[in-house]
Amino acid sequence: MQPNLYVGCPMWAHRPWTGRYLPVGTPSGHELVPYSRFVNAVEGNTTFYAAPTPATVAKWAAEAHPGFRFVFKVPQRITHELRLRDVDGEIAAFVDLIEPLRAVVGALTLQLPASFAPVDLGVLDGLLRRLPGGWRWSVEVRHRAFFEGPARAAVDRVLARNGAERVLLDSRPLFARPPMSEIGRETWGRKPRVPALTEALTDEPIVRFIGSEHPDVTAAGLEQWQPIVRDWLHDGRSPTFFVHTPDNADSPASARGFHDAVAAMVPDLAALPDPLPVDPAEQGSLF
Repeated sequence: MQPNLYVGCPMWAHRPWTGRYLPVGTPSGHELVPYSRFVNAVEGNTTFYAAPTPATVAKWAAEAHPGFRFVFKVPQRITHELRLRDVDGEIAAFVDLIEPLRAVVGALTLQLPASFAPVDLGVLDGLLRRLPGGWRWSVEVRHRAFFEGPARAAVDRVLARNGAERVLLDSRPLFARPPMSEIGRETWGRKPRVPALTEALTDEPIVRFIGSEHPDVTAAGLEQWQPIVRDWLHDGRSPTFFVHTPDNADSPASARGFHDAVAAMVPDLAALPDPLPVDPAEQGSLF
């Protein structure tokens, strides 16, 4: 089977991209059409904060380019407010809502708060055993104990026996140099400063790479991941790699460039789609 690498950003609608990576004149609310031609995956943060309407889910299904992959976050009410307790009904309602996207959902992510500690691991294990079948599930932990020693081994065992992937968060580039702007300082305050892990648990690893305001630091960090992802592909895995930066102004280019760099090492890697022309004079009517 041809190896496949999915790359993308934390969102598909970011107006500063219009005229740079998305065509001039892209209507607000329809960015997914050109975005899904520039890269082939997105981290669905929108579902973490609010449930989309069924009509919106149907629109996403219609607009995504063939071969595109969504990785949606489970609503924060489930992970942060209820802390995975007594949430079976809410989980069922969430997966029913996004059922029209099942064929293009790479994973559903439980992003846990930093206060979710090793003492809570039994709750996670119990929920993973009861989750609806037919979906891939991934978990992002943020409590520092889960990154070393017995607690790391314990959470990895729980995830492995339930077939769930551990989201690999790399925030090293973000914290490598002090921020230069207000958004940089805000990102410093929001993102977790935890050790970066590089071991995949399943055949579809997920990486969240948090870059810097300093482009050279971001580029160096991405370069470190290239041989890791190359080796995963050689092992028959299909990784998904998301690129964040504080302002995300150049995240699409960084994500696509990462795919290009890995493709140079894996010649039979499936190609990304051809992007839509940015200049409307070159493209005619698209929407």
